[in-house]
Amino acid sequence: MASTASPTATSASVTTAAADAAAVADAADAVSVDAAEPAAVAPVAATAARPGPGASTAFADAVLEWYATHARDLPWRHPEASPWAVLVSEIMLQQTPVNRVLPAWQAWLDRWPAPSALAAEPAGEAVRMWGRLGYPRRALRLHQAAVAITEEHHGLVPDDLEHLLRLPGVGTYTARAVAAFAFRQRHAVIDVNVRRLVGRAVNGRDDQRTAVSRRDLELVESLLPHDAESAAQASAAFMELGALLCVARTPRCEACPLRRECAWRRAGSPAAADTGRRTQSYAGTDRQVRGKLLAVLRESPVPVPQDVLDTVWDEPVQRGRALHGLLDDGLVVAVAPGVYALPGEQAWPGVRSPSGG
Repeated sequence: MASTASPTATSASVTTAAADAAAVADAADAVSVDAAEPAAVAPVAATAARPGPGASTAFADAVLEWYATHARDLPWRHPEASPWAVLVSEIMLQQTPVNRVLPAWQAWLDRWPAPSALAAEPAGEAVRMWGRLGYPRRALRLHQAAVAITEEHHGLVPDDLEHLLRLPGVGTYTARAVAAFAFRQRHAVIDVNVRRLVGRAVNGRDDQRTAVSRRDLELVESLLPHDAESAAQASAAFMELGALLCVARTPRCEACPLRRECAWRRAGSPAAADTGRRTQSYAGTDRQVRGKLLAVLRESPVPVPQDVLDTVWDEPVQRGRALHGLLDDGLVVAVAPGVYALPGEQAWPGVRSPSGG
């Protein structure tokens, strides 16, 4: 870990040099980091301007000192956590709160402590084990990643960014997070919390964008300590500070180690620009219907006929649309006419179709 100078001492001039670097860094095409569908990484330009070593060290040291006494004790951060355990945590944590992930992550690792263990089972078992974490395609991607790791990497999670990015379901954020947290490498790791923290503290604006550009990667990388271990720790610390203090609606600025030099505070804490995005209610949506259909299939030890699925939602058009969506996504398969199961399951003898076949 980097040295732990006082936040009041280290915060001086933290943001000024970093902001200067951000102002002259070349803009680049945005790279999607939507949590449900990660995208490929954009290369970091080698010629990006960076803040001086003092500014970078001051920013990271202030956050690292805070992190040393305020970090949550999460099992995937423990030294004994395997790269596979870290990868599972990163996939599960996409758009899902930590308190919901903790029991699911532990149960998953208890059953499948290595990629080869998961790869040996049908994909439907991953969907079943996923339970109600939401966005269940992540379960399929984890199963596909486990198969790829087993078949192409001798059962070991690859330790370089290029090969991580080739795994199914692994995009910019996840690949960099695994490289940093599992293999202690120096990479910029940007989730919504890091984007918000750096956007406020360095750039003086409340950044609500959902895409990451090469300029973003260059700026965050410039704030990391130079040695890999400290950089990996700083990546976790930036994320934690954004998650616990520099939150979206009611930031706890008085407790923040960057409060004295935060560009956003100095600018009067301006409100975020309206991105036009609106949070969709869950009740009554196709997502809710999909969840109800999947719940029936997860809880059944045998494939399920159509007439049973018809009982979970009264509106037939929406129910049919949701079922077809699950079939298209590979989360459900038809094992006989009008009989459905999770992927990898077969029709059991005696399971009737609605037509009586």
